[in-house]
Amino acid sequence: MDLVYGTPYWPSTYKSDVDYPTLNSDTSCDCLIIGGGMGGALTSRLLAQRGIDTVVIDKRKIAHGSSSANTGLLQYTNDKTLTSCINTFGEEKGVRFYQLCREAMQQLTEIAGSLQTDPWFIPRTSFCFASSEEDVAILEEEYRTLQKYGFDAELWNPDQIQSHFSFTKPAALYTKGDAEVNPFRFVQGLFESATKHGARIYEQTEMIHCDYDDEGVWCYTPHGKIRAKQVVYAAGYETQEIKKDNGAYLKATYAITTKPLPDLSLWHEQAMIWETARPYLYMRTTPDNRIIAGGLDEEIPNKDQRELRAKNQSDVLLEEVKSYFPLDALEVDYAWGAVFGNTHDGLPLIGTHPDHPHSYFVEGYGGNGTVYSMIAASLITDAISGVQNEDMKLFSLTRTNKPSPI
Repeated sequence: MDLVYGTPYWPSTYKSDVDYPTLNSDTSCDCLIIGGGMGGALTSRLLAQRGIDTVVIDKRKIAHGSSSANTGLLQYTNDKTLTSCINTFGEEKGVRFYQLCREAMQQLTEIAGSLQTDPWFIPRTSFCFASSEEDVAILEEEYRTLQKYGFDAELWNPDQIQSHFSFTKPAALYTKGDAEVNPFRFVQGLFESATKHGARIYEQTEMIHCDYDDEGVWCYTPHGKIRAKQVVYAAGYETQEIKKDNGAYLKATYAITTKPLPDLSLWHEQAMIWETARPYLYMRTTPDNRIIAGGLDEEIPNKDQRELRAKNQSDVLLEEVKSYFPLDALEVDYAWGAVFGNTHDGLPLIGTHPDHPHSYFVEGYGGNGTVYSMIAASLITDAISGVQNEDMKLFSLTRTNKPSPI
């Protein structure tokens, strides 16, 4: 599957000194992780820290799949509001989901601070505005819900918005506790850390297929096979080629990175910005004063149209950014499109599947993929270590929750 097309920004920001080999022989391990992106990186780091003999394989170079296209907004709030989560899953599960996202943000902050490679992890506030007058009631209700269950949030009116930004909107939710990150550097740093704890990483090593028996898993690669007691599938959106999830679907999304700007003083706290409309526009900044913007989700175009579509959508995104920040120096420097996964009920897919014994799946589908991958890494590491965690049930791959409108 072609996960990324066009030219993403992040690979230009880091040249790794680490050269991971291709697996050219047979090997064995306690846990095999298939996938060298964010989910695999976080899981390998946690497993290796607990002394579990871990092998990671990826058919590409490390972090060159979806991680190179990830725009790096890390938030405890979600595409699906807490109000909607409670309506869909009930009070206990809905609130617990948001609590897990907040806890994952805290874990990501701690891990990012421990890495030798700087992941450009910067704490940020978030600003979600009402796209229309009709959406004000949605934000007002969500504000009350967040407050009720102990989540720090402020509801801003048009005057407050205009006093902090170069634009105004009917209302906005202002939240704290989020962060921006360079996902490419973060994944590289995580794997570097995992190797220091004993993990073995092999890139450009494709899983051909896996067989299961009573003792574990046999994974076959082009030049060898891997015997593992357990396997973690962290193949991201390509998991749909391994097994089809009825609750998941794939779309195309687009993003741009501008050239560096001399002044971003009109951007309050360089907060991460998004909106209530669906599909939504979102924007953030970078440490070198670039703007990253993304959105315009749509059906995946035909393969021969993807490069052109990424270019056309980049022009649309640039005009959107200019409508909020009318800066003369705004120019696109990098533009790309990518495959993006979501679920019908708004929760990621994490855990076991009856058709795949000795296996766990990390499917951080949705707008908070890195946060979901942190939740998955923690839950799966607990399970492999023999620690029972009831939170895994919330993300069951075989759940039957019916979706409700966001």
